[in-house]
Amino acid sequence: MTCANGFDADRDVYRTLLESTKAIPWKIDWHSMTFSYIGPQIEALLGWSPDSWTSVNDWVERMHPEDRERVVDFCVSQSQAGTDHEADYRALTKSGDYVWIRDVVHVVRNERGEVESLVGFMFDISERKQTEQRLLQLQKELEALSFRDGLTGVANRRMFDKTLEQEWADARRRRQPLSLVLLDIDCFKEYNDHFGHIQGDNCLIMVAQTLNRAATRPRDFVGRYGGEEFVLILPESDTRAARTVAERCQQLLGELGLSHPDGCAGPTVTLSLGVSTLIPGEADSPLAFLESVDRLLYRAKQRGRNRIEYG
Repeated sequence: MTCANGFDADRDVYRTLLESTKAIPWKIDWHSMTFSYIGPQIEALLGWSPDSWTSVNDWVERMHPEDRERVVDFCVSQSQAGTDHEADYRALTKSGDYVWIRDVVHVVRNERGEVESLVGFMFDISERKQTEQRLLQLQKELEALSFRDGLTGVANRRMFDKTLEQEWADARRRRQPLSLVLLDIDCFKEYNDHFGHIQGDNCLIMVAQTLNRAATRPRDFVGRYGGEEFVLILPESDTRAARTVAERCQQLLGELGLSHPDGCAGPTVTLSLGVSTLIPGEADSPLAFLESVDRLLYRAKQRGRNRIEYG
């Protein structure tokens, strides 16, 4: 009798310890797939009373639909294999919100090695998940900044190199035309010398904004190539479409009428452009294509600036 009382006392102590922690203990009978126990802390966390957790279906139905299939398939397969495991998922509260849960599961076997029950703990990891999400968002923002030109806000040379490689591969695979536009602000050094670097920076910003207005399709790429040079990648654009965009660049900048007292091609800021279109083949390379467009830009400047050379 004394032993029984001692056993009951120990069991009460263990239960008190379990139910005084933030972790939520539970036990599931494997054969009936029913809860034989779940800690009362579950109600404080999710709002569902302990006696409402009857079968495994209650656990499944109170899981976020986007997590359900992944988590259930994983937990069942691990349990069938007799492997202890962990799973993170969003659990539905009685009020209709979701809380991030981590389930730590231990598989209990009988003497024959067969799965008899599952015991484990649920942990509220919402705060940890929120921190992870903030860090992930910050990482994405930092990555985005690393691909942006700090002055003009358009893509930088690093992003251009990456985008050209991607669009080149796509154009070659799909046998679609790819157009490239390299452009240079005419006599920008003289502009800077006359107005100063602050006004020169403003000029670069306004040119970048103008190019964004000229290249309007979702996949059209506008980037700063370096210094006063900019570049446009126009996927799925044939020669005619590329010519239209290039001419629009000149037209929109002309409408701004940025004064250039020392202009070498007129009284306002102007652009020289090199434009070419290609359906990439196996023998072609993006570097060779870029170099050919660069030669067209050089020819435009050699022939008097404020002009477009096509290849």
